Amino acid sequence: MQKQETLKIFFEEKIVAVVRVTDEEKLTKVINAIYEGGIKIIEITMTVPNAIQQIEKISEKFSDKIVVGVGSVIDKKTAKDAVSAGAKYVVSPVTKKEIIETSKNLGVPVMPGAFTPTEILSAWEMGADVVKVFPADVLGMNFFKSVLAPMPFLKMMPTGGVTLTNAGDWLKAGACAVGVGTALLESVAIKNGDYFKLTENAKTIVKSVKNYEENIKVKK
Repeated sequence: MQKQETLKIFFEEKIVAVVRVTDEEKLTKVINAIYEGGIKIIEITMTVPNAIQQIEKISEKFSDKIVVGVGSVIDKKTAKDAVSAGAKYVVSPVTKKEIIETSKNLGVPVMPGAFTPTEILSAWEMGADVVKVFPADVLGMNFFKSVLAPMPFLKMMPTGGVTLTNAGDWLKAGACAVGVGTALLESVAIKNGDYFKLTENAKTIVKSVKNYEENIKVKK
């Protein structure tokens, strides 16, 4: 999959499931459950045990169904290893030039983390395809509106503060996509093997995004 194709799917789907499942045996079942609910973009973080091997496994199993990326990347070696294993995009909680340059050289989208307007613009100017605003729950939706007012060219994605029902509101505030973790992947449901609950959660957040898109079409 080429970089532009990955970004096209990313901007069309608008929902990134941030997976931090620590039980390797349940990882595939969790991803399958949210895929059944309509989620097609998965970010496997480096906090997942044997993350690189899991990225390779999931990429092969769901190759024609989902776009798998790597998250929590804090150095260029991890970015290289993850892309070699099958990751189609790289996400970091911070902005580091080496991660951005490595990802660009590997031909995959890169989404570094930033917090302030200066950090966000710096990440963008370094070559970010999307800037992950983190932790977004501290800043809120009005922050997105305020930053985008003078810099509407930015593509920003909140991680933190995204719920199953407010994803559409984040998009309305100017986000190009949303990253969602705990609200979607409830720890109790995973612990109990309640994968149906995860599927229903996925359907709920997908509905929030679709409602936003339908409202935009009506206004046009």
